[in-house]
Amino acid sequence: MAEQQRPGRGGRGGRRGGRGGFGSTVLLGLAAGTAAAVAGNQAWVSIDDRGSGDSAFAANLAGGGDLTAPPVTATALVLLATWGVVLVSRGRARRAVAVLGLVAALAVLGLAVAAWVTRPGEVSDDLRTLDLDTGRTLWAHVGVLAGLAAVASSVLAVLRVPSWPEMGRRYDAPAASAAAAVATAAAGVPAEEQSSIDLWKALDEGRDPTAEPADPAD
Repeated sequence: MAEQQRPGRGGRGGRRGGRGGFGSTVLLGLAAGTAAAVAGNQAWVSIDDRGSGDSAFAANLAGGGDLTAPPVTATALVLLATWGVVLVSRGRARRAVAVLGLVAALAVLGLAVAAWVTRPGEVSDDLRTLDLDTGRTLWAHVGVLAGLAAVASSVLAVLRVPSWPEMGRRYDAPAASAAAAVATAAAGVPAEEQSSIDLWKALDEGRDPTAEPADPAD
């Protein structure tokens, strides 16, 4: 009995494996893109006035956009857009968009690392006349980690996307459904065998779906 159950479990496991980690990979990619987009809009540089009395100026600077990483946010939004297209596309187009998403993820990581390395020094140079120390905030670390997660999920997407489930053709453009209805009517399929969509399409086009197809010999 035990030997008969093993193939069943293996079959279920095979089906799960065949999906290529679709749900977990997509969730990781969306979470990483969202985290990078949010982090890039936050302050990446902290300012310590060391008791010099310049705390008010430092607070005003921190409240502006001089300490953030806007390029990280911009590329993260592009990455999120590619994930949306991957969810609704099929075939080679889906694989191509996944590759584009990997490029965007690499850009997010590269820009995040660059900002993490250079932004404190840039702010320090701008404030060289003041007795201030600069450092990195938690958002700077979040941005880099989100970039790493974005690249990892995008690599998995490129490798596994051929095995992922695809959206059904019922969500295709109406033109495709109309063409299918015309082809069905032209083939002379009886009305009782046509779908409700085919019948409505025929009525909308001014045709009688119950009429017998014309004999080519006539």
